[in-house]
Amino acid sequence: MEQSELNEWLEHTTVLLEELLEDGSNPEAVHTIEHHFASEDFETLENAAVIAFKQGLEVQEPEQAELEDGTPVFCFDIVTEQYLDEDVLLEETKAMYALAQKCKVEYDGWGTYFEE
Repeated sequence: MEQSELNEWLEHTTVLLEELLEDGSNPEAVHTIEHHFASEDFETLENAAVIAFKQGLEVQEPEQAELEDGTPVFCFDIVTEQYLDEDVLLEETKAMYALAQKCKVEYDGWGTYFEE
């Protein structure tokens, strides 16, 4: 695991949680968390999706997207349902990053939607 990159994602998690709560997202509501994965190679990405599915994770259908420079990239999300609990989301981020490293795909952080 690339520790400095993982640390950046953990910091991202903490900052994102703070911003969600400051903006008034309901900490008592369950949030849909979407962890993003990407690869320029479809077979590599598909393999990662299959491994995640076999681990019992909810895997969204892979899609093709385009980077800012026009390079095609393939991506999928793993979806979980969580409260905005920092400890839980930090552990989840570590697990998702480890999965990406194991499967040789890029972990591109997570996002969620504002909940009233």
